Amino acid sequence: MRRISLFLTVLLTTLVSGAVPSDSLIVSLLTCRAGSDIYQLEGHSGLRIRYPQSGSDMTVNWGVFDFNSPNFVYRFVKGETDYLCAAYPTEHFLAEYRREGRTVVEQVLNLSPEEAEKLLQLASVNLMPSNRVYRYNYVYDNCATRPLALIEQAIGDTVALAAPSGDKVGPTFRSVMTSFHKNYPWYQFGIDTALGAGIDIPIDNRHLAFAPELLEEMMAGAVRPDGTPAVSETNVLLKGKPEGVILPPTPWWLTPMFWSIIITVICIGISVRQLRTSRLTTATRIADTLFFGVAGIEGLILTFLIFVSVHEATSPNWLYLWLNPLCLLGTVGVWIKNIKRLVIYYQIVNFALLIAMTVIFVSGVQKPNPAFVPLLVADATLALPWFTSLRK
Repeated sequence: MRRISLFLTVLLTTLVSGAVPSDSLIVSLLTCRAGSDIYQLEGHSGLRIRYPQSGSDMTVNWGVFDFNSPNFVYRFVKGETDYLCAAYPTEHFLAEYRREGRTVVEQVLNLSPEEAEKLLQLASVNLMPSNRVYRYNYVYDNCATRPLALIEQAIGDTVALAAPSGDKVGPTFRSVMTSFHKNYPWYQFGIDTALGAGIDIPIDNRHLAFAPELLEEMMAGAVRPDGTPAVSETNVLLKGKPEGVILPPTPWWLTPMFWSIIITVICIGISVRQLRTSRLTTATRIADTLFFGVAGIEGLILTFLIFVSVHEATSPNWLYLWLNPLCLLGTVGVWIKNIKRLVIYYQIVNFALLIAMTVIFVSGVQKPNPAFVPLLVADATLALPWFTSLRK
């Protein structure tokens, strides 16, 4: 892949040198509509650069990554999400989306010959071996924001993007993500666990450009500084499957909310029985072990994401008040008598932190996944019996 991309970079640079008249250059924003995989739900963007007279037709793609790079998985999880800028024939770019049955829309940019050539030069600079690797950021620096930034650099001013409409618009990054992921509740559950308050800050329409499908909609009505449309022509290069490629809604009985409620009902039943019998039952031990064990493991993951990872959106994450490694005390405390007093103190602190977590959620500092609410209730229910003399 690197050799092919390098060859195409040299070819693109050769075109910049003026081998082909610049007034024949056509630059377009390509938007690939959403696919079924979780990383495809917001769509994908690229810049198409073509010379009809010479037959040259290439697409610059900022969404390439190299699985063969050293320690790829660990570095990706850590937040060292190094993506590549690559250029290859547009037909090859479209082939993947044709196989997947996804729609690809072309928006021909309204550029002067000088602006088009400058945009080509900027893209060529991005493709240089010293520049082609960049630190991908899910909302601030990705396959959609990069082409938009180059378009505005070529014009020399900001494009006035149109306000998008529909159900995928929201006041925060999290709300926008949630609208795109509505058929993938477990994926959103994971995002809401791993990503903190940074994606709950208020955003304007400009920030919505992080999602390729929204950028396409905003570019359709965008205006250049001189008042002319930013897009001169729109073409559908590939027509996706009529039924679409997004998975159908997750059945209610497989959603995080359903299972959170089930867990909460079980925990309430076990705690009520514990309060009535005044005995530490096997059911109580199992419930505490499983619940606080999972919470503790989540806490270890959040510890890594908050304190080790360089992902911008993972810190601050106020869920750490609830999900942290100390939860593991609730797992072992029901089996080791010598630390029972320590567990009692932990559960008192845990209950207070649950109240603080609730205040944070209600105040809007960090928006919870709806399925978190019953789980907070379950946690508080398991903690309450430790306040009594029943387990002394």
